[in-house]
Amino acid sequence: MIDLKSMSIEEITELLRSFGEPAFRGKQVFTWLHKGVRSFDEMSNLSKSLREKLKETCLLTPPTVARKQVSGQDGTIKYLWELADGNCIESVLMRYHHGNTVCISSQVGCRMGCAFCASTVAGKVRDLTPAEMLDQVLFTQQDAGAEVSNIVLMGIGEPMDNLDNVLKFLELVNHPDGMNIGMRHISLSTCGVLPGIARLGELGLQLTLSVSLHAPDNATRSRIMPVNRAYDVDALFAACHDYFQKTGRRISFEYAMIDGVNDTDEKADLIAKKIKGMPGHVNLIPLNDVVESPFKPSHRISAFQKRLESHGVTATVRRSLGGDIDASCGQLRRKAMEEAQKGEDSQ
Repeated sequence: MIDLKSMSIEEITELLRSFGEPAFRGKQVFTWLHKGVRSFDEMSNLSKSLREKLKETCLLTPPTVARKQVSGQDGTIKYLWELADGNCIESVLMRYHHGNTVCISSQVGCRMGCAFCASTVAGKVRDLTPAEMLDQVLFTQQDAGAEVSNIVLMGIGEPMDNLDNVLKFLELVNHPDGMNIGMRHISLSTCGVLPGIARLGELGLQLTLSVSLHAPDNATRSRIMPVNRAYDVDALFAACHDYFQKTGRRISFEYAMIDGVNDTDEKADLIAKKIKGMPGHVNLIPLNDVVESPFKPSHRISAFQKRLESHGVTATVRRSLGGDIDASCGQLRRKAMEEAQKGEDSQ
């Protein structure tokens, strides 16, 4: 069966031509798909014979809401989506004064093994298709009744570990006949997979690259982020400088503040030294308390921020959203997996 929603408008047009349909049908089908239809029967301006042909040869894989939590504090909505194969992923809708942002997953699980992250606890299951990434945006918007203006690829999974599908998703969500969300309204996060950063630099996309730094030295970073053993921190900063030279785009460095691990003044000084020469932005993140992790939230966020600013580094503290609904990445999926396992054990 053909995954129709993962195809570009040109690919759909070519497919329909092979069915004997005129070229304009391609745009019609593409537009329906990007409106969030759940079945071919909803494509009312197509002939019944074409709809039947699409049913026979193509598939749609819309997710279903397995769980939904709404924050009573700030309106943040956390979704646990069940996919067509029974796997689950997470998305989060965050409301800001400048518009609504959806944080989406790029994989089922993650193999990167960052010690403070709930997403990686059970490892990677599989990559998501472009359609499954697009569906998170479409159906979050549809369910919440809130137009999405910004996208963050910072949910479950490492986007650079699924880069071909991620790039196709970006092409689809950016298309003027689709959701038409501009690249400058999209952020892509990586824990530091250097071949992916290099490829993005060559493409010159006008999105925001977010690098999960979390430590500026190899000893600390390797302790909490296994990826650093493959691509060490000095190679990472070199890749970031090269990316900036090629794209002119400022990089956002994500930095989860961990008590007694990466929150000293010396670490702040080292960040400033390694960022020097490019307009980097350091986003300090209050650490979420993950049950399986030995790491705890830092109490030095304000002092660390001031230390960075004393060096002329732009540093902000991420606003905490959805704290009452386990809105951090991977927590809801992990709880669902634990409950499913308990149910199996009790049988």
